[in-house]
Amino acid sequence: MRVRDVMTQDVATVAPDTDLRDLAALLVEKRISGVPVVEGGRVVGVVSERDILFKERPSDGLSRGVLAWLMDEGDLTLKIDARTAREAMTSPPLTIAPSRGVADAAATMLDENVSRLPVVDHGRLVGIVTRHDLVRAFARSDEQIRREINTDPLVRSYWRRPSDYDVAVENGAVTLSGKVRSKEQAKLIEAFVDRVPGVVGITSRLHWEDGR
Repeated sequence: MRVRDVMTQDVATVAPDTDLRDLAALLVEKRISGVPVVEGGRVVGVVSERDILFKERPSDGLSRGVLAWLMDEGDLTLKIDARTAREAMTSPPLTIAPSRGVADAAATMLDENVSRLPVVDHGRLVGIVTRHDLVRAFARSDEQIRREINTDPLVRSYWRRPSDYDVAVENGAVTLSGKVRSKEQAKLIEAFVDRVPGVVGITSRLHWEDGR
């Protein structure tokens, strides 16, 4: 499953000179937690609820001091004093290509502690993928998981004929049975299945010709 399969294509965006209050109103209206900032068709940044919350801080005192530990002082001052999307946005933005796997998107969000990734193809915004989109992908049925494994061209290329293997899925737990040419092929199949959205565990009963 690729990012293009789960992303939202109708993306709310703002221009760099958008007033921060108008941007906040857009988040409330659309019930979203962040928007890409687009200039000339290209994503130049992202503004999230977190960026706007800097405006809610006390004017001085401990709150600002704690934030200063977490951010460069110049960036902190800019966000606190921000009036436009350009001044509040996080830039450069983290983006992802539509051809990347859903597992790659999840890893990036976790590693970078972000809740959304603009989807960019050849420099142009084509969608956005959020944590909610990834959770929705994870909640797929057993039959959808089994179908994705069985129809993947890479996996199919490792079986000589359909009778050589079996894929069973129960509550997201996958059991692989059958014969492949080598141990390396078995490991590749297991690695692929482990990255399929919705899979919670793998039991491999694969064996291979050169394993005797």
